[in-house]
Amino acid sequence: MNPPATECYRFSVNGRVQGVYFRQSTCDQARRLGLQGWVRNLADGRVEGLALGAPAALDQLRQWLLQGPPAARVDALDWQAAEPSPGLQGFELRRD
Repeated sequence: MNPPATECYRFSVNGRVQGVYFRQSTCDQARRLGLQGWVRNLADGRVEGLALGAPAALDQLRQWLLQGPPAARVDALDWQAAEPSPGLQGFELRRD
């Protein structure tokens, strides 16, 4: 039996996405979807992340990122195929 297909995407979200629980909400959503990866704030006001998992779950995360949590305002989502980082386990909130 073949292992389930996985894909990896790097994303960045522009808009009012810092100070509105965007990172934590993204982390919670990704965990619910069974994805691996990380999310963090950038100095320029964007939120950036990497997500690895089943294509259907990744599509659900992408759709969610277009809206974000209730207090957020998403102006743009950049969603690009990427190489997975080695050693990903779970989905983590990064503060770097």
